[in-house]
Amino acid sequence: MRNLRPSRPLDYGRLSDPILVRRAKDGDRRALDVLCTRHAARAERIALHVLGNPEDAADAAQEALVKLVRRLHSYRGESQFTTWFHRLVVNTCKDVAQARWQSERRLEHLVTDEREADDGDPVRALVTGETRRELGRCLAELPPAQATVVALKDALDFGFDEISTVTGLPVGTAKCYAHRGRNGLREQLGVGSTEPTRSVGDGSAVAEAGTAA
Repeated sequence: MRNLRPSRPLDYGRLSDPILVRRAKDGDRRALDVLCTRHAARAERIALHVLGNPEDAADAAQEALVKLVRRLHSYRGESQFTTWFHRLVVNTCKDVAQARWQSERRLEHLVTDEREADDGDPVRALVTGETRRELGRCLAELPPAQATVVALKDALDFGFDEISTVTGLPVGTAKCYAHRGRNGLREQLGVGSTEPTRSVGDGSAVAEAGTAA
């Protein structure tokens, strides 16, 4: 005898990320919408932690979700979806921060820089600007994972547990990348191995360099 009871509608909210990803890749728009909604708040928390500015964080989180939709086909399942998405959010934050920095740099050229007069040392101001650009160039030449860890650790004062959460890297791996990245910067900048990376310019210089990587 046939079962005449109507089948229950699929409860997308109860589906796991891997199932939602598979269905979304197969063209299920509802699965994609649920996946984005599920991780939207997490994206905003990460972006706010990285950028510190609520407006920039909201922009970065929204852009990361757009990238999720566009790049989901490239996710191969080699790591957990949350790990893949966290990296996407962090990289998007770097792009947003770099765009903001470049915009501020353009504005600086349109107005008189009164800091020079206040400081009384235009040479020092020039050296600081050159150091920032050099740090950005050097960070850009590091492997992306090392550059990300160095920027999060030394520019944004993240702990290694936080870096692990944001990037998906094990804590030990993050520490290793920080060590290698700092050594790489020291070699490129000609700084002694016992001298901390932060001594090359101020903290903001390292932060700006991190966003340029």
